[in-house]
Amino acid sequence: MSKSLKYFFGLFTITLLTACGFQFQNGQLIPEVLQTLNFESANPYGDMELAMRKQLQLNNIQLTEKRADVPVLRLNKTIFEDKVASVFKQGREAEKILMLEVVASVRMPNQQTYPLSVKIRRTFFDNSRAALAKSAEKEVIMNDMREQAARQLISKMVALQDRKSVV
Repeated sequence: MSKSLKYFFGLFTITLLTACGFQFQNGQLIPEVLQTLNFESANPYGDMELAMRKQLQLNNIQLTEKRADVPVLRLNKTIFEDKVASVFKQGREAEKILMLEVVASVRMPNQQTYPLSVKIRRTFFDNSRAALAKSAEKEVIMNDMREQAARQLISKMVALQDRKSVV
């Protein structure tokens, strides 16, 4: 009885949310002045830059050419580090801590600049016996870290809405 009740309640909730037109907000919280940006970077086709462009597009932020009346989002620095966290008995690395730090800035049309920075940390178990598989796994983790850093940078851009010069 309780299993069918849970099923009915779940189905009812999904139907209610669908019927009322509920949608997750993509880009709705971003200040209007930041809905159109110029995106700058030293390496426009780097992995972090591509992840950032993807997240900007997913949040309905229009990217334009450089103009005086458009804010500029600039990726200043991307630092990737890995540190040994633990070792096997034989002295080989067992676990690493992967760290990604992204430093960016938003320059508003009034030339006021707001710094943004994000640090992402993940652990990675390194087994030298499966080197190829671990290499592919590490690449997947790094891509996920870049996506997470891009999402966090956009979230920090939302916080700029509280600044008096943006609103």
